[in-house]
Amino acid sequence: MTYLVLVRHGETVWHAENRYAGCSDIALTPRGLEQAAQLTAWARTARLDGVWASTLSRSQITAKASADISGTPLHIDTRLRELDFGAAEGLTTAEMTEKFPDALAAFRADPVADHFPGGEDPVKAAARFVDALHDIADTHPDGRVLVVAHTTAIRLALCQLIGIPLSNYRRLFPFVRNCGLTEIRMRAGEVAVMEFNTPIEPEGFRVAGAPVPLPAT
Repeated sequence: MTYLVLVRHGETVWHAENRYAGCSDIALTPRGLEQAAQLTAWARTARLDGVWASTLSRSQITAKASADISGTPLHIDTRLRELDFGAAEGLTTAEMTEKFPDALAAFRADPVADHFPGGEDPVKAAARFVDALHDIADTHPDGRVLVVAHTTAIRLALCQLIGIPLSNYRRLFPFVRNCGLTEIRMRAGEVAVMEFNTPIEPEGFRVAGAPVPLPAT
């Protein structure tokens, strides 16, 4: 069996205003770099057999030191990227309310059937992300692998892997914290969720129960 630790990248400069980053290549904040360092502290004793990231720099920067400390190369897979949010790229919810209120209302009612105008189809996004996870598991049989990716892609993939309708991803998984740990076990085509969205402290120890605000994305 393979254990995959799915992690959202560190905080970006669009975090404070909660702008939809999507496929835009947005830099990490100083806090985001600190979160990446905390992830590295965790990785020091995590016994990782591999580290993977998306093509976006916020994912690669978050993952690089963890790969180095684990003594493994950083593997890049374009299928791990975040969704392209189309007309919503770079916008806040307030700005979307002004520009396309009807489309935003439809998205909130069903974010899959009525995804953002011009954006990537979430069904196709879930499929390519899950395909990547299966390939990673095949590459690291009986291993433990860190996969640094993105919030919407991770939530969609979790729904597909455990057989939940994709349209429920925002309701069931309303928030993925930056550099929180979500670990799944993949064995003979079966998937089990071992933990979800667990925060890490600077020393690399995991803590639970810290309240956080719920962002739109």
